[in-house]
Amino acid sequence: MDTWRKSSYSGEGDGNDCVEISTAPTHTAVRDSKAPTRATLTFPTPAFTTFLDALKSTPRP
Repeated sequence: MDTWRKSSYSGEGDGNDCVEISTAPTHTAVRDSKAPTRATLTFPTPAFTTFLDALKSTPRP
């Protein structure tokens, strides 16, 4: 699990700083793109999927 990707919203106009994720069949890891060698957070895939679904369904101001 060493393929990291940033959000498509993390462009040059946004400072290019964002969280990055790396996925595997059983878990998803999250890290800070400004400090990629520091600690990562790892979540079971079902829990991370539930989290993303909740974010997508939350109205934006």
